[in-house]
Amino acid sequence: MKPIFKTVGVVGTGAMGQGIAQIAAQAGSLVKLYDVQAEAVAKASKNMHQQWDKLLEKNRFTAEQVTQFKANLHSASQLSDLNDCDLVIEAIVERLDIKQSFFAELEQIVQPSAVLVTNTSSLSVTAIASALKRPAQFAGYHFFNPVPLMKVVEVIAGLKTNPHVCASLTEYAKQMGHKAVNAQDTPGFIVNHAGRGYGTEALRIVSVGIADFATIDRILKDQAGFKLGPFELMDLTALDVSHPVMESIYKQYYEEPRYRPSVITAQRLAGGVLGKKVSDGFYKYENGIAQIPNEPPVPVVEEMPPVWVSTRAVRRVELLQLLKDLGAKIETGASPSAQALSIVAPLGFDITTVAIVERLDPARTIGIDFLIDDKLTKRRVLATNPATRVDMRKAAHALFARDGKAVSVIRDSGGFVTQRVVANIVNIACDICQQGICSPQDLETAVTLGLGYPMGPLAMGDLYGPTEILEVLFNVQTVYGDPRYRPSPWLRRRGAIGLSLTHVEQ
Repeated sequence: MKPIFKTVGVVGTGAMGQGIAQIAAQAGSLVKLYDVQAEAVAKASKNMHQQWDKLLEKNRFTAEQVTQFKANLHSASQLSDLNDCDLVIEAIVERLDIKQSFFAELEQIVQPSAVLVTNTSSLSVTAIASALKRPAQFAGYHFFNPVPLMKVVEVIAGLKTNPHVCASLTEYAKQMGHKAVNAQDTPGFIVNHAGRGYGTEALRIVSVGIADFATIDRILKDQAGFKLGPFELMDLTALDVSHPVMESIYKQYYEEPRYRPSVITAQRLAGGVLGKKVSDGFYKYENGIAQIPNEPPVPVVEEMPPVWVSTRAVRRVELLQLLKDLGAKIETGASPSAQALSIVAPLGFDITTVAIVERLDPARTIGIDFLIDDKLTKRRVLATNPATRVDMRKAAHALFARDGKAVSVIRDSGGFVTQRVVANIVNIACDICQQGICSPQDLETAVTLGLGYPMGPLAMGDLYGPTEILEVLFNVQTVYGDPRYRPSPWLRRRGAIGLSLTHVEQ
């Protein structure tokens, strides 16, 4: 099959540019690689040749294919060498003024029919195109690093982009072995926009002293099934990449509270504590391996108190069965005895609020996060309140660890950790749908492939229950008084009437 774009220029020879050039050459296009630094082009070409040789050794490609790929890759010594390109993909520094200046110069070199695209991750495609005489031939084409492995690309139309251009880019993505998703020209597009609910909420949890980096990472991996914890992920992407995106999206949305960045990452960025690439981030790295602190040991408790479970606990029947399986002595009265450990399992509310509302002794009250079916998790999460006695905390920890499942104990928090992070992910995804930025299907595809979540955010909301997610948000907003937790109309309406979050009005 002949490539839609016969000759493709790739400007910028960083990891992103190399990845794009690689898959374009593999699609059969003649690729011209350009960088303002000539030595960078030579180095990038060498790296790509070596990469193809490795893939040959792994039998991913035949010798004939690799020979052809190498033949498809050419070096451009000056920008004018791109004059015959059908498509030029820019992957340079993330600054609006520089991109505008570059494309204005490039437009004068290429043929009028050439398609020009930017790989920007957060800048406005329309704003970049404003410097062009032919904005109809311009679009966003946002890949993810490492490009050959991250099989998704966002196709973004500016206000004046010709629909035919986006259709051609979508088809070309298929030829490169990628899935194209279509997005409106809004801050962060789909993936970076949808990703605000994960890292930013984890940073918020740290900022109010609920848990440390390692504990939060463990919880979200073991409870919700994320491949990487938020702080592991930020260390991997590096703060000089992720924090500017946080700030850019926040500012472009005129300080929408849902996207509020954290002073924690701003300070670390200023101090050069960027992540794995400098061996110092949220974790220290030795030989590329994160030095993660050990978990606190399970306490040894000689005499276990009886246990009383709140009548308002979520999944109460399941919780009672779990306690029975763990060998707890369960009280069944309307209220706990003076000796009992009181267990509450709220959605969104903090343990302090629940203890007061239910007239429980805070000193003997512990919360457990039961949003997710215990059988589906590898970790249980308990929360104390400021008055919880040490002996009660230790007893609860020891009890819930009896069957060998990991247990984390955190400080009081509206929505624990998983509830509020998952709820924020789902809520932001719902608001993306509400704004019409993309279809629910494209959202699910983009996030699953681009962020590596265990499932799409709408599927996540459906699994844990739109009504439950809605309750978490309402209650967390009550606890903290922060508008960042206000539910999107898409979620509020579907949650209220029991519809799937993927439901589209006819």
